[in-house]
This record gives sequence, C-alpha cells and structure tokens, in this order.
Amino acid sequence: MADPIAARTAADGDALASLAARDLRAEWGLRPIINASGTMTLLGASIMVPEAIAAMVAMAGQFVEIEALHRVAGEVIAELTGAEAGFVTASCASAITLSVAAVMTGDRLLAIERLPDTTGLRREVLVQLGHLVGYGASLQQTIELSGARVLPVGTISGSRDYQLEQAIGPQTACAVFVVSHMTVQHGLLGLEAFCRICHAQGVPVIVDAASEYDLRGFLQRGADLVTYSGHKFLGGPTSGIVAGRRDLVRAAALQNRGIGRGMKVGKESLAGLIGALRAWQRRDAAAVRQREDEALALWQQTLQGRPGLQVRILPDPTGNPLSRLRVMVLPESGWTARRLADALAAGQPPVMVRDYQTDLGFFDLDPCNLHAGEAQQVAAQLQHCLALPTPQAGCPGQKDVLK
Repeated sequence: MADPIAARTAADGDALASLAARDLRAEWGLRPIINASGTMTLLGASIMVPEAIAAMVAMAGQFVEIEALHRVAGEVIAELTGAEAGFVTASCASAITLSVAAVMTGDRLLAIERLPDTTGLRREVLVQLGHLVGYGASLQQTIELSGARVLPVGTISGSRDYQLEQAIGPQTACAVFVVSHMTVQHGLLGLEAFCRICHAQGVPVIVDAASEYDLRGFLQRGADLVTYSGHKFLGGPTSGIVAGRRDLVRAAALQNRGIGRGMKVGKESLAGLIGALRAWQRRDAAAVRQREDEALALWQQTLQGRPGLQVRILPDPTGNPLSRLRVMVLPESGWTARRLADALAAGQPPVMVRDYQTDLGFFDLDPCNLHAGEAQQVAAQLQHCLALPTPQAGCPGQKDVLK
C-alpha cells in the first residue's frame, strides 16, 4: 500500500518547485529589476541563500515551541559571533530599539511592561552627532521608540574624548556607535576609544553594524552588544540580530513581553536565519569576490574612455571585503548623474544603481546582489542609455524612480 504521507510530501515538493519557477513579479505587475545598488532595503535587501529558503519552507508547515527555536538561533548566533548569547528580532532597526530598552530595564519585568514610560530609569543615550544617520528612517527615532532620549556628542565634523567623557552623567543608560558608509568618515572617535571612555564610567556600548560582514570584530574591540541585519549580506529573511553580553541579550529578548511584541519574528524567519548563518559559515568568500571583481572589470571596460565619464573601482568605506565602481558624470557627457541613473532605472530591464549621492555628480555600481548573467545585462544597458540622445539635446529627463 502506498504511503499517503510520502505521497503528500512528494506532491507538496512538486508544488513548491512549481511555485519557485514562477515569476511572481510578472504575475503581479511588478518590474523585474536588476539590483546594481547593493543591499538596499527598498529593493528587497538581498538574494536569499538557498539554505535559508529551504529552512523556511521546511518549518512553515510545522508547529514548534518558539522559545526553544529562539534558543537554537541564539546558540548559532553565539557560535558565529563569539558572543555570550544572541537573539533574533524583526530587523536591525528593531534590534537597536530593543537593545537600548534592554540596557534601561535589565530583566525587571514591570519596567519592561511600562515602556516607553521610562519613569525611574536612566534614559539618556549618547551618540556622536556624525553617527545620527538616516537609513529610510532616523536612527534617533529608532532609539527613542524605546522611551530613551538621544544626547548628541560633538559636532557634525568631529568628536573629542572630553566631549564624550563629560557627556556621561547620572541619566546615561548607554552609548550607540554606528558602523556605516552613511556616517561622517573622519574626525570622529573610533570604536576602541569610544568603548574605553564609556566603560571607564560603567556605560555599555551598542554597535549598529547592520550591513557589516564582520561578525566577531566589534565585540572583540569592546562592544557590549552588536546588532546586525539578517537579510543583507547574510542573505537570510527579513530579521535582526542582537549579539553580546548574556545579561543584556536576555533583557533584549524579554522586551517581547512589551514593546518588542510588535517586532517579533515567526518560526519561518527564525529557521531561515539559522539556515543563512550556517550557509555563511560555509561561504566560499574567494569565489564570491572573484565573481564580483569580474563584474566590476566588465563595467569599467564598458565605460572607460567615454567622453565625460570617469570611472574607478573603490573599496568599501567600512572595510567589508567588496568594491564598487564609481561613475563620475561630467557636464561634457551631456548627462547628469541623476538623469543617467534615472534612464537606467527606466530601461528594459530596469537597472537600479547606488544613486544616493548623484547630487555630487556620481553614482556607484555594486555587484554583490547579481544573478548569473546580470553583469552583462548591466553593461548592455549602460551602452544603450549612453547611445540615447542626451537630455540636453532634447531627450526628457526620466522619472526619479528611486527617490
């Protein structure tokens, strides 16, 4: 007699394979874009690794004790980061909010239930002014969702030891240090000095490392908690990671009894992140880098020597092991960086570039999120757009697709 469970499992597998082969973007009227911008949330962050997808599918049809699954995820995070403990939440932004909340409340359940009412709690959070970035939302708002109050340190162009040291007071709960290409990249206190000054007065340090490859270095350099995105370079589902001191990670997890309830993750995301973390352990970084470098070389060759364009390969500003191609668009090209980026975004297929600095006359091409064959499609679209009549010659400017 045929095994009905096995037959159902096989049928489910066939259905999933059929679903995976469909282009839901076309079915739902969405554009099939090529992402030459990087791990940008507004483009879907990253391509999920197969191990994450498989884990999510396997868990989706099962029941599980969520706290037990959280424990497994925490153990994997601790293993990869060298932290005492780890916790998973909805995004890196929510990881920051809950980390700040954890420092304020500790494991006091009544304080957790009362947030964002911080009566009787230390609630000031120190952040260098050059680190108060926006990433689609404001870091200040992300911190203050917990009920905390941000106290900026230094000026936009610099911070000094004494400015941080003397900003610490009886209401200081913690300090946040941001690692991002969007921060001011000069004149600010480095992480080691930041941690030394804070720790001398018993102030814990939280590092926002949302888009960073380095899963161990920030804790080794003195951070008490580090937050990561699970869905950017890790290639997992939308999620956030808190890693660090056991007592603070536990307090962050306890926030799910309060403000963290709206930031929780389900069993599928927990399983998917575990799959992504395991895949990261086995990742062939050299092969990935070779593919990315080949794409950069192709794009550089495509654009090199064209009138009014200057191109060069630049390393990642925060030290991640990747590079991007900077395309400087000069007036003699007949284009502006903004118009050329928009023309690429309006093309067939649409190519989304890293365009947040077009007001400075350039955009970047990032190869880290390409499917096979897309580097060649990007090169072809660059050639096609540059062969069009320039906007100054009567071609209307394209719509600002990514603004």
